[in-house]
Amino acid sequence: MESRPATRQRMTKTRTIVLLGFEGCAALDITGPHEVFALSSHLAPSGTPPPYRLVLLAEHAGPFRAALGFGLIADASWHDFRGTADTLLVAGGPDMSPVTGNRKLLAWLRGMSNRTRRIGSICTGAFALAEAGLLDHRRATTHWMDVDRLAKAYPRVNVDPDAIYVRDGKVFTSAGITAGMDLALALLEEDLGRDPALAVARMLVMYLKRPGGQSQFSTSLQAQATEGQRLAALLSWLTAHYREPITVTAMAEQAAMSDRTFARVFLAETGDTPAYFLEKLRLEHAVRLLETTGISLDVAARDCGFTGREQLRRAFQRHRGITPQEYQQRFRTTIASKKEG
Repeated sequence: MESRPATRQRMTKTRTIVLLGFEGCAALDITGPHEVFALSSHLAPSGTPPPYRLVLLAEHAGPFRAALGFGLIADASWHDFRGTADTLLVAGGPDMSPVTGNRKLLAWLRGMSNRTRRIGSICTGAFALAEAGLLDHRRATTHWMDVDRLAKAYPRVNVDPDAIYVRDGKVFTSAGITAGMDLALALLEEDLGRDPALAVARMLVMYLKRPGGQSQFSTSLQAQATEGQRLAALLSWLTAHYREPITVTAMAEQAAMSDRTFARVFLAETGDTPAYFLEKLRLEHAVRLLETTGISLDVAARDCGFTGREQLRRAFQRHRGITPQEYQQRFRTTIASKKEG
């Protein structure tokens, strides 16, 4: 492990971070954010108070099993936690019924929301906050496989299907599993500043701000999932050349198939038409550009392989239901709200 870098921290007091786990939760929903916050204490200048005190709560104090059998040890029971906390983060898991079906725990969450500066969730932990009513009329996100289910089960929640994490007021939600570490880094940066957060990100070999939204994992991983199938080489080629002018006929030639056979095999192996798949790759590049640069929509469209602004607009409307201008404005507003926080 490299030596501790010198960092300047804004915070001089130790703040309590409460992580709420349960039998069957996702272990990384707990250990990922814990590592981010704990590492900031390890990297803090000597002679200064640790920036965070971490408390793991569960149904009972002591050992409990996370999903896939990983053992965790709760510091205390949430039943007995009567104090205040700076931040409360609720873990997710493959089965959220131990939380969403626990009326006492939901009432405790509602009470804690009034005694914390921030409250949030990791992955499917958003279902717990939604069941407690804490996401009503707020923007929120969860794992990309569960965003539709969250939206249908809780129509008063404004679900963002692509965000890595979302802040709406004092309530934070994050996408799937490792996105909890992205959220923790964002909270750390809000508290301590960019340099300490960057130091932690470097130690963990992470982006301080991961480029793109979580939809990047659906299409890029969709290509990887075809490994060993007939189109594996083509899809790998597409992920490297999507910014170039490419026709369906050119794709078929690259796959050494007739246009008709190619269209049938492509749909069978990916679930998308060739043109739709190519459009998704280009759109994900456009999203990353709009989130991380200030370039014009015309330049962004050309850089992604679209013919121009109008084709980019149609793709955004088709896949996101908003215009690229609206998306750009929404992202800028999110960044501004983080800075104000």
